[in-house]
Parts: sequence; C-alpha cells; structure tokens
Amino acid sequence: MTVLYKIREYIFYGFLTFVGAWLIFAIGLMFYSVYLEFSGNQEKLQQMSNEFNWKFDGTFKNSPGNISYEGPKDITIGAITNKVQIGNLAGNRKLEFGVKNILEEVFQEREISLDPTSKNMLKVDIIYLDVLKTQSSLSIIHKNKESVVIRLQGFYYKVGKLEKKFLVEESADEISMSTLLVDEGGKFNNQNLSSALKKACNSLVTKIIEDKK
Repeated sequence: MTVLYKIREYIFYGFLTFVGAWLIFAIGLMFYSVYLEFSGNQEKLQQMSNEFNWKFDGTFKNSPGNISYEGPKDITIGAITNKVQIGNLAGNRKLEFGVKNILEEVFQEREISLDPTSKNMLKVDIIYLDVLKTQSSLSIIHKNKESVVIRLQGFYYKVGKLEKKFLVEESADEISMSTLLVDEGGKFNNQNLSSALKKACNSLVTKIIEDKK
C-alpha cells in the first residue's frame, strides 16, 4: 500500500507541477503581449499570434509544423510521363523534366524531404496541355484571351502499392502559342506556362497531403 500511495503522490505532484508551469507560462505570455501592445510592437505581436495559430490551430493541420500534421514526411518522385496528344509539346521529354523540377520545388517548400529510399512514391502523367482562345468585343474594343490549360494525373504509392489517384487541372491566362518553348535545362521560358505548371503541381501536392489526414 505504501508503494502505491507514493506512486499516486508522485502523479499528483507531477500534475500540479505541470499545471503550475502552464499557468506561469500563460501569465508570462499575457504580460509580454500587453507589453508589446503598449510599446507599439504590434508587428511582433501579430507574428507571435500567427506562429501560435500555425502550430496549434486545427485550421492549419495540412501545414508541416502544425501539431496535427500527419502528412508524408518524405517522398520520392517516380516516372513523369508526357501523354499529351496535341500541340507543340506532345510527347516532349523536356516537359517531363520541367514538371519533375517543379514538383521537387513544391515538396521542398512544403518541408517534405525528397528521399530516393522513401516508401512513398509519386508518379505523374501529363494528360493534357493546350491553349484555349476566347474572344470578346464591346463596341470597337476587342479582347482576345488565351489560357494555357494543363491537366495532371498523380499516382500515389505506399510500400510499392498504389494507394490513391489524383486528378488536377489548372490554367494561366494571356499567353501566345508561339512562346510555348522549353530550354535545354528542362525549364520553361514562358512565365505563364511555368505559372500554370506550378499551380497544377501545387494542387497535386495539396491533394496528397490533405488525403493523408
């Protein structure tokens, strides 16, 4: 009975210590916030508030660093296959390299490590890329709009087995077909095409992360 009593006593005092430390921290944080408010450091106060929300608010659970984040910590990018059937970039291998480069950047921005030994793998098919033209006129004013539309299909594998398929479509406006060029390094010369690709890759990575919650 004596041993059991001591264990309960330790647990009780441990709980009191934790509660006391938390109250001291909360009170200290409150006084520091008041100090920042009255000293004119609203920017610092806002930064603290944002960091607290990003860490503990469930709204940001899809962001690495949040305590509820359970997305993949690492990944390897597998085959990127260009299945575009029409246009200047149909079957173009450089487009595959470009998409892979952008995906790597997006994963790194999301703080997801690129590891060739990872059990998580993403393969991507580029299934559509074209320029859609629309015309509108108002009196003597004519407006031509060209939009690059790209569609990606992602295949997420875990431990060698296909776990989920994802389909995303994004676009970027005001671009001429004559500027759809890719340089030798696998990066796109046209800023709007690069923007459409970046948006599509971001959407694909976001779907993967959100699906793992």
